[in-house]
Amino acid sequence: MLLIYCPYCEEERSELEFRHGGDAHIARSTNIADVTDEAFEDYFFLRDNPKGLIFERWRHIHGCGRFFNAARDTVSDKFYMTYKAGEPKPVIPGVSPATEKTVETYEATEGTAK
Repeated sequence: MLLIYCPYCEEERSELEFRHGGDAHIARSTNIADVTDEAFEDYFFLRDNPKGLIFERWRHIHGCGRFFNAARDTVSDKFYMTYKAGEPKPVIPGVSPATEKTVETYEATEGTAK
């Protein structure tokens, strides 16, 4: 079970109290009525699924109910940090952001699992 730190409640809680809210730091249109259907589809439905460090929105659904951002590794599920919504994307020392490289298959990496 993962423990996730809520920056508003200021405590770690079980992952069961939280819901994933998608990518963080996405530029949203100021006037949604002026967006083409194709641009809206791209914004609303299409997301990258990189391997490594990503920045996501989470909601403490069974706690304060507020959204916050988290820096998480998609390979290990490790949460490097959480921070309040509206704060800028942090730089995490020693950790590179995820890239769009080809993801290895399980068969190719099973001998290197730790």
